[in-house]
Amino acid sequence: MKTQLRSIENQLHKTYKLLAKRVFPFGPMKVFGPEHEFSLVNEELKPLPIIDRVIKDFCGNVVDFVHTPRFIFGKETSLQTMEIKAKKPFKSPELFEETMQFAVSTLLDFLNTKYGAHLLGTGMHPLLKLEDTSIWPHSSQDIVEEYRKIFNLKSHSWLNIQSFQLNLPYFNEKNGINLYNTLAHVCAYLPAISASSPIYESQLGPNIDNRLYHYKMMMQEIPSMVGDVVPEHISSFRQFQTEVVNRYSQDLANAGAGKEILYKEWANLRSVIFRFKREAIEIKIMDEQECIKSDVALSCFIRATVRGLLAEKREPPPHHLLVNDYNSIVKNGLSAKVLHPHGETARQVCQHFFSLASEYAEKNEKKYLWIIKKRIEEGNLSELIRNRVLTKAQKTTFTEAVVSVYLKLVKCLSHNQPYF
Repeated sequence: MKTQLRSIENQLHKTYKLLAKRVFPFGPMKVFGPEHEFSLVNEELKPLPIIDRVIKDFCGNVVDFVHTPRFIFGKETSLQTMEIKAKKPFKSPELFEETMQFAVSTLLDFLNTKYGAHLLGTGMHPLLKLEDTSIWPHSSQDIVEEYRKIFNLKSHSWLNIQSFQLNLPYFNEKNGINLYNTLAHVCAYLPAISASSPIYESQLGPNIDNRLYHYKMMMQEIPSMVGDVVPEHISSFRQFQTEVVNRYSQDLANAGAGKEILYKEWANLRSVIFRFKREAIEIKIMDEQECIKSDVALSCFIRATVRGLLAEKREPPPHHLLVNDYNSIVKNGLSAKVLHPHGETARQVCQHFFSLASEYAEKNEKKYLWIIKKRIEEGNLSELIRNRVLTKAQKTTFTEAVVSVYLKLVKCLSHNQPYF
């Protein structure tokens, strides 16, 4: 086994050397590559673990993903979760919004007609109990079984988290490293704006962003797979291989994992990861929002903020500071106390980022930034949901209040209307 691992490491070393010499086809951050995750629910918000049935009824067979002319949809880890993603990257935020809303509308028409079902965004289903769903039981079982050897898959970490993921291309190694380190800086504070998971198992969770709390617990048996969630600063692709990929792969091997999940870039669960086969950096930190327009707004905000930070050519804060602030934000959201040089609270840091984004945003990005401005001023989606549920619960049961608020979020996704 050790000889086999050494052989894989040597091959990876050669691969990373070749990557360091390549110039990639897209300009830095010139396109958007989104991936969305939604729960299937009925009229009473009950989770529907039927994604395999949906896929079979839609295309005739149970497959991982269905490729339509304009978008792709398919399975996630749990049976009540559907992933919808881009067929190809989008060159403009308008095309991003129009195409992904077309995907949502197309699938909603099918789901409504066939099953009386709806799609729900946000970072966690608020009522789901673990016995209500299960792991996708069809293809890719070799990978699932390798994970099952080591991890507790019957947990919210695996069965009840929904993220909005964004892929941004880089141009070459130098640009990729700069972009990666700058995204690590931004993503430490982004949950203050993107949190949308205040409730799970019919109770208020202890954090503003409960998805991210469970996300870190996902790999608690092999901590090196997720690290501190905030990525460590790196200076080369080779360092990334040695200090990140090799380390978690060796830890997995020591725990008895097979080759199916060793030395895989997708096994890295930090909030920002290199996806070399995609020629992009993937951002995994964001909770899924209530509608596509809000996802587009987050994407424009990230690009414009990073553009501004790179233009300023300032070194990102040290890793330990970012980790401290990130953990505080997961717990307390926009009101979190932080150590950043541009603010004592997460809200103040986000206001600084928003000023940069407003200055460096392209014209077609600026028209989405009003959503981010309102989130910073009035509260992230998690804080809004929490407050609305608690207000309604004064006149009814807590569960009825949850259902009432989240059914409005179901309509927000259908109508592509932000929730304020």
